[in-house]
Amino acid sequence: MTSVNLEQTLQNLYLFSTNENLTDRIADIEHRLVSTNKEDVASFLYKEKINAAILGSALKVKEIAGQINVIIHSLGMLIALPYILEPKETIVALSLGAGNTGKRYDLETNKRIAEFKFIAWQGGPESIRQNSLFVDLFNLSEDPTPKEKYVYVIDKKIPIKFLKGRRDIKSVLSKNQTARDKFFSKYGNKFLRVFEYYDHVKDEVTIVELGDISPVFSKKKLVN
Repeated sequence: MTSVNLEQTLQNLYLFSTNENLTDRIADIEHRLVSTNKEDVASFLYKEKINAAILGSALKVKEIAGQINVIIHSLGMLIALPYILEPKETIVALSLGAGNTGKRYDLETNKRIAEFKFIAWQGGPESIRQNSLFVDLFNLSEDPTPKEKYVYVIDKKIPIKFLKGRRDIKSVLSKNQTARDKFFSKYGNKFLRVFEYYDHVKDEVTIVELGDISPVFSKKKLVN
């Protein structure tokens, strides 16, 4: 979609919602269409400029929104790379897409392996996010490479709190059979809680807050 098409798409949706609260707008339409017939409805839609173009616009925006995690992950990594890479450090492999892309890590260079988490942690029961972070930590820490190992996050306060917490590792790995089998095959019941394993590997993997590398990643800048 070109920038012109995207602008028109958003404009179409704006015309439907106008400046009103969308819920109020829909409630008003519902009220106005009571006791109308086919011709009345057609006339109303024409006057209000409600047509298939608006529906198409909504579907296009939904399609874009469905890819937002990939967009965020790709942009975040690309913007971070100039601040992360050191002189003479070269990229060996790159995985810009969020999720499982078939590559071992988000970033591998001649010096480091790394994963990126562009997540706005809320501090509540975020089990899926916690599970993903733990698996990344586990995979990095267990890699026999002599390269440096990193997990880059927007804000490390809540992730570190989780890693120092008492959540059951069996629960954390319950949705990832590959990681679960690998973990318990090696450690058995040696580590039962997340903090126990984190204490074991915290010197192997460095968790970095991207805002500490560059102010462009500060939470204040990202939301303004």
